[in-house]
Amino acid sequence: MTPQVVSGTRRRAQQLGGDASVVKGPLKGYHHETYVLPMPGGTRIVKLREPRAEILWFDRRCFQSEEELLRALQGQISRIPEVLDVEGMGLQGFIEGRTVGQGLLRNGRVPDALLDQLLELFREMVRITPEMLGVKRRCMDKDRAEDGDSNAFLERLIAFSEEQVFERNHERFGGLFAELGLSGESFARLRKHVSGLQERPFCLLHGDLHRKNLIVDGQGQLWTIDWELAMLGDPLYDLATHLYLMRFPADQHRRVIRDWCRVVEHIRPGSSRGWEHDLPLILDFKRAQSVFTDVIRVSESLLRRDGKTLNWTGLPLAALKLQRVLVNAAEPLGLSETPSHSRIMGALVHWRPRAEFA
Repeated sequence: MTPQVVSGTRRRAQQLGGDASVVKGPLKGYHHETYVLPMPGGTRIVKLREPRAEILWFDRRCFQSEEELLRALQGQISRIPEVLDVEGMGLQGFIEGRTVGQGLLRNGRVPDALLDQLLELFREMVRITPEMLGVKRRCMDKDRAEDGDSNAFLERLIAFSEEQVFERNHERFGGLFAELGLSGESFARLRKHVSGLQERPFCLLHGDLHRKNLIVDGQGQLWTIDWELAMLGDPLYDLATHLYLMRFPADQHRRVIRDWCRVVEHIRPGSSRGWEHDLPLILDFKRAQSVFTDVIRVSESLLRRDGKTLNWTGLPLAALKLQRVLVNAAEPLGLSETPSHSRIMGALVHWRPRAEFA
């Protein structure tokens, strides 16, 4: 029997916990290898996580350290993980509960009590302006949009997708992109489509508010985790990202928009300025952005563990997923037509030799 390989992250978790049997994990997650363990004495449960070396980053990160950001937000944002100092490391406290994606009705409705708490989270974030956070940032000053310049803010995100997702992965996925009708011109069309946004005062954004990052504890309190993609920018972008990821039923979608506008305008007038025109455009950006990341992720998911052999049984479903995202993003990307299901399957098969003999 082949001995099980223990990763360095798991070894560190076992050393901190003092007993391998108390370590749980790895938890599901794309970017990190994560373990949960109690501290000696059992007074706290923490998460030890480290970035996966082999993964691709598809989202721009603003802050140098999520833990530093969480420390700065204590007392300003309710119900976020605390950061504990353990042997020279800052470890996040583990929030026990269930995600908003668990135990809900199949139509995807979110209980009203949780929607109210989500709105309170937005209320707290819109209060936090760029000058209020003295947390080290990754990006250079020249790469930051001026406060209120929503057009420049979105342009930085488009540029990141173009340079760090499309161009950086073009050597391996360029042929597949081309067969699906995607090229460098797609970004020029996208820029034209989303131009003309209104100015809105910048604030703190979570950047990744989906069901798995929202935890409900035993008392029904909503906690927000995974602040790694947090940034400072256009508040309407955070609402658009939240709506795009949550997939609310139509009536809740409308309610969240209405109540969000009321909440942010009360705290910082102008935060929802022009939302009727701009929100659909930012949602179109999210749809377009997901095309390039989904092409890479879906095609990579077709490879077996050896990283070379194609999983043929998964091919039809993978092609269906890509067909859906291409149809949804056809307008902002200026696609005159979207490839058929069979054509997408063919494109994935053509891409296979590049994967197998790279």
